[in-house]
Amino acid sequence: MPAAQQVVVVGAGVSGLTSAVCLAEAGRPVRVWSAAVGSRTTSAVAGAVWAPPRPGSAKTLEWSEHSLRVFGELADDPGTGVRMAPALIAGGLLGAEAKWSGADLIPDLRPADPADIPEGFDGAHRATLPMIDMPQYLGYLTRRLAAAGCEIEPHEVRSLEEAAAAALVVVNCAGLGARALTGDRTLRPVFGQHVVLTNPGLRQLCLEMHHGSEWVCYFPHPQRVVCGGIGIPGRWDTTPDPDISERILQRCRRIEPRLGDADTIETITGLRPDRPSVRVEAEPLGPAWCVHNYGHGSNGVTLSWGCARYVARLVEERPASGG
Repeated sequence: MPAAQQVVVVGAGVSGLTSAVCLAEAGRPVRVWSAAVGSRTTSAVAGAVWAPPRPGSAKTLEWSEHSLRVFGELADDPGTGVRMAPALIAGGLLGAEAKWSGADLIPDLRPADPADIPEGFDGAHRATLPMIDMPQYLGYLTRRLAAAGCEIEPHEVRSLEEAAAAALVVVNCAGLGARALTGDRTLRPVFGQHVVLTNPGLRQLCLEMHHGSEWVCYFPHPQRVVCGGIGIPGRWDTTPDPDISERILQRCRRIEPRLGDADTIETITGLRPDRPSVRVEAEPLGPAWCVHNYGHGSNGVTLSWGCARYVARLVEERPASGG
C-alpha cells in the first residue's frame, strides 16, 4: 500500500488500541507507538464500565451510543473481558438537577425498589451495563490488532513530527502525554485510586453518579473487585494514599457488607487525561495529517468505539496533499 496510506497511532491505551483496530481492520497498515503498553497504561487500572457521560456535544452522545452497541456485541464472547452486568446506580441520574446525559440510552434503566436504595442516598436505579475487565480487554484488543497485521511497538514519542516522519497520517491518542506533544494546557491530570479486593461472590456492580471529588463504586470481576473512587484535579503524584484507600473501603463496605470479608490484593493509581471537552479533530502536520483523539477524562471506555469510528472517518477524509 502507498506510504500515504500508512498510519502511526501514538498511544496504546483504550483509545489508541481501539482507533488502531478500526483503522487496521479497514485495511490500513497501522503501527502503534507507545512508551507505556499493557498493564503500564492508565487504561489498565480503570474499573471499568460503560456509563452515561457527563453532558457534552451531540457527538459525545453519538459516540457513547455507538460504544454501548459495540460492547453489547463483545459481551457475547467471554474472551473479550466484557460482560453485561446487573448494576445499582446510586444517586440522582434523571431529573433537572442530575446533570447527566445519555441515561435514555440504557434500555432497561428503572427505579430501584425503596428497600434497595443505599443508606444516605435519596434515590437509585437499576440497569444492565457493560462491565469491562480492563487487563483482559486490553489483551483482547492487542490480539485483535495482531490478527489485522498490526503490532504494538514500545516507542517513546517525543514529538508528533517524529511520528509524521514515519507516516503521512498520525493519530494522537497519547492521553495525558498529549499535553506535551501538542502544547495543550487545557489538558490536566485527575488523580484516581482504586483498591482491589478478592471477590466474595459479588456479581452486581455499584456506581454513584457523583458531582464531587469522591464517590462510591465497585466493579466485581471473576477474581477481584475494583473499588473506588476519587478524582483529584491537578495532582501528578501517583503514590497511593492510605487515607484515600480507607475512605474508599468504608464507602464500599457500607453499601456492600460482604466486602468486609474480602482481602486486599493491591492498590492501583492512575492519572485521567481531563479536558473541558474531548478533542477529536484533524489538522495538518507539515506534509502529514494528524487526527487528535484525547481528553476523555473518566469516559475513555464509554467513548472509545464511537471516537475510534470518528477517527477512521477523519483519516479517510484526509486531503490528498495531507494539508
